[in-house]
Amino acid sequence: MSDRKLRWGLLSTARINRALIPPLRMSPRNELVAVASRTQEKADAYAREWQIPKAYGSYEALLADPDIDVVYVPLPNSMHEHWTIEAAKAGKHVLCEKPLAISVAEVDAIRAVAEQAGVVVTEAFMYRHHPQTLKVKELVDAGAIGQVRLVRGSFSFNLTREGDVRLDPLLGGGSLWDVGCYPVSYARFVLGKEPVEVFGRKVVGRSGVDETFTGNLRFPDNVHAQIDCSFRATFRTHVEIVGSEGAISIPHPFKPGLEEQIFITRGDDSERIAIQGQELYLGEVEDMADAVLLGRPPRISLADSRANVAALVALLESAERRQPVPIA
Repeated sequence: MSDRKLRWGLLSTARINRALIPPLRMSPRNELVAVASRTQEKADAYAREWQIPKAYGSYEALLADPDIDVVYVPLPNSMHEHWTIEAAKAGKHVLCEKPLAISVAEVDAIRAVAEQAGVVVTEAFMYRHHPQTLKVKELVDAGAIGQVRLVRGSFSFNLTREGDVRLDPLLGGGSLWDVGCYPVSYARFVLGKEPVEVFGRKVVGRSGVDETFTGNLRFPDNVHAQIDCSFRATFRTHVEIVGSEGAISIPHPFKPGLEEQIFITRGDDSERIAIQGQELYLGEVEDMADAVLLGRPPRISLADSRANVAALVALLESAERRQPVPIA
């Protein structure tokens, strides 16, 4: 199967599609063949704009197309479980935008259907496939900064668009689900461990979602992660990994580019490491091809996604209860 192309369909005309379309077109093992919207008129217009061969006026119609191998789900968070499961039941492999779901039970339901259908389902954390992220993990695992004691991660921006789905609590909105999931995922990845207890605080906006969130995650051996995220603060992204012998600073951890650099400090000494990157969303496209065509496990497993969702749910529960929450 390694010599054939995977045929992709987009389940909606969401804005994030424009990030995935270029890598699908540059990949020799993938091709974009269809898009679906809630009306035929909107689907047709989108297909003309982006030169997509097929357009469907419903999500169900796209899923019924036997010529589509992979479905991309960029819908609002609260819809991820339903349409990922529907796609899997239709025999489609699925790349679902982060977060994969908004409860652990939903992730378990997705996993059960994916295993029964024999399809690949993976979460679209694009940064996890980038050479910079893999280099940071390599450095941490090699002991470049000694024993890790603390991970600090931030992701904020000013969300000014009125009526944005990310401000709707019924659609799984909120800053933690939207951007706070990145530093939580990053900390878990570089540490290679899962948090055992979390504590969170939130600032709730008029719509009812957390517009700012701060959290502490305690990992085994008293390693900690501190995260913050916001829809009401200036754009900033940063990760710092602090160890017993040094620290790694990553200026662009979640949306790294074609040429990046990270910094290691040890006392008064600072080392700059240049990293040759790649198109940001290409990694998740090629990872799907590796999984489907070559039978390799996807880089982000459903167990990995489940653990990230569990941490996010616990943080939200902690903020609501105003006390630490253990994670089993």
